[in-house]
Amino acid sequence: MKYLVVGLGNPDKKYRNTRHNTGFIAVDYMAKELGAEISKKKFDSLTAEAIIAGEKVLLMKPQTYMNLSGVAVEKAASFYKIPPENVIVIFDDISLPVGKLRIRRKGTHGGHNGIRSIIDYLQSDNFPRIKAGIGERPNPNYDLADWVLSTFKEDELKGIKEVSSHCLDIVKLIIEGNIEQAMSKYNS
Repeated sequence: MKYLVVGLGNPDKKYRNTRHNTGFIAVDYMAKELGAEISKKKFDSLTAEAIIAGEKVLLMKPQTYMNLSGVAVEKAASFYKIPPENVIVIFDDISLPVGKLRIRRKGTHGGHNGIRSIIDYLQSDNFPRIKAGIGERPNPNYDLADWVLSTFKEDELKGIKEVSSHCLDIVKLIIEGNIEQAMSKYNS
């Protein structure tokens, strides 16, 4: 196994189409395109093995809840001896409108608790990430937790599905060493 592709979210069914589960939605979409089923329980996650750009990849949906995503990621990365730069994380970002993407080579957690956990457990922020926009809160007084745990409206889900349809191509480009190309093609 050379790469981890991790979609962030929360495991309970009540979170299924919430904004915070955008990473789960994207990884599920990728698995479907690859003919894989993310159902094997391993590393506190639901997983599936796949081949992307000729490399063996573990698709992961951590079942540790968002704030402890790093627990699952670190277990898999340690087991397979995968360096942080080969851990690709897909997650929600409130600073981007629904349907927009931003790819980064590395960076801070930016206030995202799932990314904070991964940085803490990997002891590195040097991993590529795909941020999918979920839109800003309706107003500054709106509770952030309530916002990220709210469900998408039907028209927003279309935007999330469109973003998800690009993730496989983005991951292929990253694995091939073409992250700059992915950034110029998909960053909005």
